[in-house]
Amino acid sequence: MNYRIFLFILAFFVVSFSGKTQTDAHVIDKVVAVVGENAILYSDIENQYLQYLMQGYTSNSQEIRCQIFEEILFAKLLLNQAQIDSIEIGDDQVDSELDRRLQYFISQIGSKEELERYYNKSLQDIKSDLRTVIREQLLTQQVRSDITSKIKITPTEVKEYFQKIPQDSLPIIETSIKYAVITKKPKPTQEEKDYAKNKIKEIRDRIVKGEEFSKLARIYSEDPGSALKGGELGDFTRGVMYPEFEAAAFALQGDEISGIIETEAGFHILQLIKRKGEYINVRHILIQTKISPLSIQKTQKQLDSIYAQIEAGKISFEDAARKFSDDDFAQAGGMAVNQASGNNSFSPSEINKDVFFQLEKMSVGGLSQPFIVRAEQNVTEIKLVKLIQRTKPHKASLKTDYDLIQEAALQDKQMNAISSWIEERSADTYINIIDKQFGSCDFMYKWK
Repeated sequence: MNYRIFLFILAFFVVSFSGKTQTDAHVIDKVVAVVGENAILYSDIENQYLQYLMQGYTSNSQEIRCQIFEEILFAKLLLNQAQIDSIEIGDDQVDSELDRRLQYFISQIGSKEELERYYNKSLQDIKSDLRTVIREQLLTQQVRSDITSKIKITPTEVKEYFQKIPQDSLPIIETSIKYAVITKKPKPTQEEKDYAKNKIKEIRDRIVKGEEFSKLARIYSEDPGSALKGGELGDFTRGVMYPEFEAAAFALQGDEISGIIETEAGFHILQLIKRKGEYINVRHILIQTKISPLSIQKTQKQLDSIYAQIEAGKISFEDAARKFSDDDFAQAGGMAVNQASGNNSFSPSEINKDVFFQLEKMSVGGLSQPFIVRAEQNVTEIKLVKLIQRTKPHKASLKTDYDLIQEAALQDKQMNAISSWIEERSADTYINIIDKQFGSCDFMYKWK
């Protein structure tokens, strides 16, 4: 994908809103173009331009501005079509996306107050500014999806796409790995759960009797991210934490201490710091349920038995994964899916180090012995892995890189469909590029 197409697509994932970013206090905002009934302001372009500067693009400022301008032209053309088609986006969908993005902004900047200080606006004003922007983005995403969602790619088209790439232009594909996995998660015994629960009960009793919550959080909490801050989590809204955790947090009043809450992470107690509107900040202490060596040994024996059945040919790896595995890949026969790309290929850096260490020693088609993995939140898992494919750095080929080539071919077909759609819609849509600075841009598409 070339740089211009990358920026064209990137526009759909970047939100920039006015109020903080002013490139020049002496520049008066102005309309630079109109698409249908929708105006494009100079500030729309400058705000996104600052986003690119923050990402390190410092050269060819006019070229980047032109690319941003064309992205906005496309977005406004999509918006115009959404208005013609009377597409509606529900308030619930807008609110959900608004909360998701604000929660991300708050997590990046530290707190709701920091966000308000940064933009010199109340959270309510920030939400008001963003609401229209997000509604328009959801509308344009809907129209864009309508253009591309039904586009499919056949094996013949993939082959034809690949054959059109000049041999000296074939990309170098780095090492990639495909593997399948069977995972068993040792379950704590009732005694292990009772031990953790009794420990946090003792801590809660000490707080109720007057000891400082934040002090005990620093000493005892097993959440490393918050323990050093006295258990403080920072501002969050609904839909971020475990449901049981959120229900208890939002029910707190004053500075009361919650009861004992059990989640997948372990046992918690909470103390309300503050609540303002839809956002809340609490302290918490976490005591994890420790898995005993005996429970781990019991689970390892289960994996040993599964391993022996596969090795003896009594069951296939795929059927064993479907029948016994505890992870999300079970129904796919254990075939691991890369969450970043959506396909089955992983670079070495994208694989858990314990899993990669096993795969590195194996031959293609080989099966590992059961091994222990320390997963997120210190949860112990025991795994078997099967190496499906390993490639060395090489020029792209249909034989070894079909998934990647198929994805590239599909994107190319989708971009061609978008190009045809723009050409068709722009021909019968009122488009007026008023500003000469942008009228002279070297566009990808014909807009005037």
